[in-house]
Amino acid sequence: ACNTILALGHLGMQPGAVGKIGDDDNGRDILSELNKYKIQYLIEKLPYPTGTVHVDIEDDGIPHYTITERVAWDHMSPTSDAVDLAERADAICFGALGQRCQQSRETIQAILSFAPDTAYRLFDINLRQHYYTKELIEESLYLANVLKVNDGELVVLREMFHLEGTDKEVAHWFIERYNLRLVVLTAGSAYSTIYTANEESTLQTPEVQVADTVGAGDAFSGALVISLLKGASLREAHEFA
Repeated sequence: ACNTILALGHLGMQPGAVGKIGDDDNGRDILSELNKYKIQYLIEKLPYPTGTVHVDIEDDGIPHYTITERVAWDHMSPTSDAVDLAERADAICFGALGQRCQQSRETIQAILSFAPDTAYRLFDINLRQHYYTKELIEESLYLANVLKVNDGELVVLREMFHLEGTDKEVAHWFIERYNLRLVVLTAGSAYSTIYTANEESTLQTPEVQVADTVGAGDAFSGALVISLLKGASLREAHEFA
């Protein structure tokens, strides 16, 4: 989520991060980075280590993640300040990984419930290892109005919900069942497609010199959200993202 927030900050929005860190060097580094870019945050220190993820980029260019357990963000609790922020939000981005533990799951879902009906509530599904269930995904979809998924994750969702048909048919099934405004499908270096109930936009991924792909989807999300909030058409927002 912080990657998306940084993208929004670079693009001129006033984003805020909600989370927990440990009282350690990693936590201080996070706050320093957020302060550097003048990002607002509601981040409390807890007696657990700051969350870390080890990323290995294999020869195929695909990142492989090792995610540390029993860390600060597994112990989030709702605060009045976080609820106040949600009530004023134009957009909220959240994922499945942050909800892997019951306490943080209940906190994130409680905060989301206070968001205005007009706000974009983007569920960037981020399926990682064993940290998700069908129940968690359904709970999140009922709170979201935008689903962002990559091509690999879509395969998992097809199997989980027993869906057949084209990607478009699957996207429209999710739109209709969970009353979504958008389904965003990214396919790495190949293409991306954005579906609404009445529109569809597909674009080839621009050719760029890749350092690594970690955070690329978060930058896409930030650019898409800010464009839509500024009143861009679906195609214009997609092109900017």
